[in-house]
Amino acid sequence: MFANGFIGPDTLSVKDLPWQIHWDKDKCTLCGRCTAVCPVHAIELGVHRKRLVQTPPVGELARKHDLANVFQVFYGIRQKTDPAHACVGCAMCSLVCPNGSIIPCRSDEADKLKFHINRGGYPRRRGGRRNVPEQPPGGILDRIKFTRISMLTDPALDAGRHEFELRTLLGRVLPPEESLRLYREQGWVPPVREIYPLIIGSMSFGALSPAMWEGLQMGVAYLNEELGIPVRICTGEGGCPPRLLRSRFLKYVILQIASGYFGWDEIIHALPEMKEDPCAVEIKYGQGAKPGDGGLLMWYKVNKLIAAIRGVPTGVSLPSPPTHQTKYSIEEAVAKMIQSMYMAWGFRVPVYPKISGTSTALAVLNNLTRNPYAAGLAIDGEDGGTGAAYNVSMDHMGHPIASNIRDCYLNLVKVGQQNEIPLFAGGGVGKYGNLAANAAALIMLGASGVQIGKYMMQAAAGCVGSESDRCNICNIGLCPKGITAQDPRLYRRLDPEKVAERVVDVFLAFDTELKKIVAPLGRSTSLPIGMSDALAINDRSAAERLQIKYVV
Repeated sequence: MFANGFIGPDTLSVKDLPWQIHWDKDKCTLCGRCTAVCPVHAIELGVHRKRLVQTPPVGELARKHDLANVFQVFYGIRQKTDPAHACVGCAMCSLVCPNGSIIPCRSDEADKLKFHINRGGYPRRRGGRRNVPEQPPGGILDRIKFTRISMLTDPALDAGRHEFELRTLLGRVLPPEESLRLYREQGWVPPVREIYPLIIGSMSFGALSPAMWEGLQMGVAYLNEELGIPVRICTGEGGCPPRLLRSRFLKYVILQIASGYFGWDEIIHALPEMKEDPCAVEIKYGQGAKPGDGGLLMWYKVNKLIAAIRGVPTGVSLPSPPTHQTKYSIEEAVAKMIQSMYMAWGFRVPVYPKISGTSTALAVLNNLTRNPYAAGLAIDGEDGGTGAAYNVSMDHMGHPIASNIRDCYLNLVKVGQQNEIPLFAGGGVGKYGNLAANAAALIMLGASGVQIGKYMMQAAAGCVGSESDRCNICNIGLCPKGITAQDPRLYRRLDPEKVAERVVDVFLAFDTELKKIVAPLGRSTSLPIGMSDALAINDRSAAERLQIKYVV
């Protein structure tokens, strides 16, 4: 038995934790900022007892037995070893420390915390990032090269000299004879939107903090109204604030509906008062980081505002059911939901489904080819998502987006509909910072556009989460930067106007880089969708799988 009790199976030392707090006593002034800012309360003010070593006078060396032990008591920082308060390595303590006296450091051995955190019989769940980066680092998308270069002009100057119109279409583009037949029989032509090929993917009002959500919306509005770049943002499941539904900025928003139908009461009630139609309606059937599990907004984040918008009690976990009583099969569900959503807006708004990357994506796509109302298909690869996914789902389930989007595009080519149904790819785009290159590669593999979520959290708001399991507590509402927190004490750390500025910067930088890639291909007026002859990779098996060139 020790001073703090018995040593049991769940007893840990600081050595066992993945992140260890290094504290310099001599620099610290005990201001308390580090303990106040820590989102998981991993450190606390403690009382330390230290023995002082005293050197006796020369004449008294013979009387060592007469020397008494002298102890000093002082205050300092102590790290907790309880798994519920384990340090996540966010380094907020280092950011606020005025003396540089504290910093979290990764342990030099395997993380043993994962074997102790499943107390109560619950498996580990956290923000949706995989534990182990790809080997070699970068993955398939980052190793793809663009090898087709036009020899007619100087490629280095092309992007800066020519005017570009990088746009894509969201909506069903039927052949002229089919459109004419629909118009004569029903007086209707499928609606189509001309949008920018980079879409801010679905991150719900609830998953993100109010400050983060407001910053994203402000940035999108500025890009559209001041810079003329038709950027669109998807709401994610859970609806959106009534003020946005009744504003003119709704036309820049893609409304998402999912199996839980959260937030749709507010949307339906706002229909008569909407000044503008939304850009599109996205029906979510699956997510990349947790395919088959459904989404989950944990009770930590369901405050009064979220509960009111979603029509649920406060403080309850909100799982999105993988199935619903109105959905007996994917074929019936797609047809029924697309038809009902079209009718809600008088057949003026494109409606399309979103699914997780899976080998059954081709079956869903083939079903859409026979439905003239389907406006497209969004596919979320295995690296997508920042929600409360289980580790086993993130690490062992899902389908890589590159091969999945390629299979779907080649299937459309076989049936002669590659220009009719747009495909939108998401999941791990820009995972290692190469956003424009990854997006261009997916477009040339067959996507009409790409969706990003985690990249915006990192680039626009300074998210510190990483694939090496740093931070990644998006699910419990304790985000140290206030990006995914619903606690006002946390999300007030985030300035929405600064987020909006960074959103604009990200899109302007992406636009420049994408033009630099597209210009040497000789394309300045349209996206190179499916232009796979411009791609090559130094992996023979990957080249055969994606049907692109193999180079060494």
